[in-house]
Amino acid sequence: MRRWNGWGDDQFSLELPEEGQAFLGRRIGRATPLQDVTLKQVCSGLPVSRLPSDPAVADQIDTGNETRVRHARGQSLVDWLALHSGDIGTFPDGVAFPASNSDVRALLRYVHDNDLHLIAYGGGTSVAGHINPVDQGKPILTVSLAKMNRLLDLDRESQLATFGAGTPGPLVEAQLRAHGYTLGHFPQSFELSTIGGWVASRSSGQQSLRYGRIEQLFAGGRIETLQGTLDIPTIPASSAGPDIREMILGSEGRLGLITEVQARVSRLPEQENFYVVFFPSWDLARTAARQLAQDRIQLSMLRLSNAIETETQLALAGHPGLIGMLEKILSLRGARDGKCMMTFGVTGSISQCRAALKEARQVCSTHQGVYTGTRLGVKWAEKRFTMPYLREALWHMGYAVDTLETATNWDNVDNLLNKIEDNLRNGLASQNENTHVFTHLSHFYGQGCSIYTTYVFRVADSYPETLARWQHLKDTTSELIVRNRGTISHQHGVGKDHAPYLPLEKGELGMRAIRALTTSFDPDSRLNPKTLLD
Repeated sequence: MRRWNGWGDDQFSLELPEEGQAFLGRRIGRATPLQDVTLKQVCSGLPVSRLPSDPAVADQIDTGNETRVRHARGQSLVDWLALHSGDIGTFPDGVAFPASNSDVRALLRYVHDNDLHLIAYGGGTSVAGHINPVDQGKPILTVSLAKMNRLLDLDRESQLATFGAGTPGPLVEAQLRAHGYTLGHFPQSFELSTIGGWVASRSSGQQSLRYGRIEQLFAGGRIETLQGTLDIPTIPASSAGPDIREMILGSEGRLGLITEVQARVSRLPEQENFYVVFFPSWDLARTAARQLAQDRIQLSMLRLSNAIETETQLALAGHPGLIGMLEKILSLRGARDGKCMMTFGVTGSISQCRAALKEARQVCSTHQGVYTGTRLGVKWAEKRFTMPYLREALWHMGYAVDTLETATNWDNVDNLLNKIEDNLRNGLASQNENTHVFTHLSHFYGQGCSIYTTYVFRVADSYPETLARWQHLKDTTSELIVRNRGTISHQHGVGKDHAPYLPLEKGELGMRAIRALTTSFDPDSRLNPKTLLD
């Protein structure tokens, strides 16, 4: 069963080792957790559903209080605080579970005829406020595509797979692997998020160096809109005017409901391994990573942690004896204080993997990298989708944790990264509070890379005060990002949280074009209002 107020399966948890607790205590001080409300308490306070009855869609819609609560919020820190405090605000008036395109079309007619608002719901993993209802005086229907979760067709000759848009990551891979194929799209939310949600938010997977971001994988599909059905053909490439496919990518439910996704798939690789290299300094590590990307060495993934993240990861790993031994070996080989950890993956045929590993090791060696083989890489692969569960452990210790991500050109990486970290680290100084901040580069291009920063701070004495701390850190850093040549989001999308910053990135004319597009499909702003466009 999914946690109603947190991340993932409620039967799974990650504990913070004693060494990790001591580490955070030294960095930001011991903390006192806030009191949580229960699901029963929240359900007892819901207003009565305002949805009008209609026999044409009645069998699709659940107006039960628990269902409405479970679909009211996503996974951002502001959502976390709302769910744990019980101060959730607006709830959907019901949640629909269509099983076919015709069901979705019936729901859109129902929404139009009864003057409702509609929110498309994928896996509920949004960290930017995509799925949060906004009270504008009209009943709100949330639509979950969870029943549309099958592989509908596999064209082996063209390597195209058609899925129901509600198919979550594990089912995408399981259904493809049964036929010897993979999509290769592995965002950290992989276990919960859906293929339709990936398209709607322009998602990026951890192995995008090999397989591409979702915009490279999305070949076409079907979108049900208030103006009718939009079918996008799967043409390999075209110069026939603007690309309709690109209009749907990143549309975040404002144009319609994506019901079918046709994706470019690959045969399963013969071999896949993940390796870890430590560098003596950030400058050497960043330069090596840039060369790996610009030389187009055939890696499947690349992640580079700065010195503080490297120190934090080793502290939170547990096993102090083994970590201590690793630290001694690295120190003898020149990677001491200030060392940075790089993780990279090699995927493909045996000969491809052998050649790519050789090239990668040569580049890393040139920049004084200390190669440690696959042992730490195996650990990364085992935990690649479970790290969000640490939020639960930290919360019960009295800490709040959130992330910010962006992307910029190589010539601006250090400038922007340092500004982000400095702003977060000093953001609560007026309250005599420390913030623990660390960063990694998570996706790489010849032109630049993404910057993914995590920050941890102590909760305040109340939920409103804790929210105010987060709001200050989030707002000031988001403003700083867009004013310093960064995108407001590389992989999390815009939602409602980032919408105020989009005009600085897109410009007045660009925003006018986006608004005209949404108005063409949805002139009355019924679909996911306040998302993408503030």
